[in-house]
Amino acid sequence: MSTPRLSQIEAAPTAVVERLVSLACLAPSVHNTQPWRWRYDGGRLSLSADLRRRLPAEDPRGRNLTISCGAALHHLQFAARALGWDTTVVRLPPDPDETLLADVVVTRRGHHAIERGDIDLLRTRCTDRRRFTAWPVPQDRLEDLCRLAAPWGVRAQALVDDGDRFRLELLANRALTFLEIDRDRQDEQDRWIDRATPEGIPLDLLPDDPEPLQARSRFRPGVLEDTRLVLHGGDRVIVLGGHGDDVGSWLRTGEAMSAIWLEATRAGMSVVPMSQPIEVESIRREIGRSVLGRAFEPHLLLRVGWQAIGRRGLPRTPRRPLADVLQV
Repeated sequence: MSTPRLSQIEAAPTAVVERLVSLACLAPSVHNTQPWRWRYDGGRLSLSADLRRRLPAEDPRGRNLTISCGAALHHLQFAARALGWDTTVVRLPPDPDETLLADVVVTRRGHHAIERGDIDLLRTRCTDRRRFTAWPVPQDRLEDLCRLAAPWGVRAQALVDDGDRFRLELLANRALTFLEIDRDRQDEQDRWIDRATPEGIPLDLLPDDPEPLQARSRFRPGVLEDTRLVLHGGDRVIVLGGHGDDVGSWLRTGEAMSAIWLEATRAGMSVVPMSQPIEVESIRREIGRSVLGRAFEPHLLLRVGWQAIGRRGLPRTPRRPLADVLQV
């Protein structure tokens, strides 16, 4: 698909683009690295990967970085629709800059009431790592969420079979063990916790010390009161992926992840990404073989469940100033 000729359309005002990018940057990202750069020039908004924020030990190929950028790209499209604007997206446009992921043209689609509920949804979505309740998400709800991936050309499969869940739990624990003995990965992860800058994961959003021999987490203990398992009894897992394992596929997986996460949030569900089993290549391949039956290449796992009623809301993770991520 080619972008429209700008001479034939009315480009969005800079103020509108600034608002859209601000909302797009509320998207989830690996360790809240916010690895994106935006540029608005001549009516075209460009999204690029910020390779300075790549995690070379945990994410050497940039899969998690690209998925994060895909989530921001979907957030932008979602915000534009809510505010009455159309978006035309070209993914991986031909360009000498290999970090360029997408070009977006934003155009007005006539009079349209602002969908304030959707804007609020972008602002309230968060990553709540506390233990889910034991009440499982019904299978039909999971299937509805999985169907949201199809428009992005992404495969989504909910793991409801007990055997698949058990196999995944074993593999997830093996991945955590791999992380624990890899000092480079552990040090890199720790550098993104409790930073003084508006990025990374605040300590008060990480669960505190788990009960001995009961629970494991990839992150070091925080100060948020909770205990939890890698996969708790009420957790359900959705595997996202595609036929390829490349930048274009990862970008679309990020868009699908954002679509699923926002609709899960709307329905009162909680979503937590599980990337660590995918980060260990041997375990990623084993998930594709023994859990998915080689149906597609896994890119990301999403834990889906219900948070306990009455739990206090969590503060938002910090976000970088707009001037740091958008060039106009």
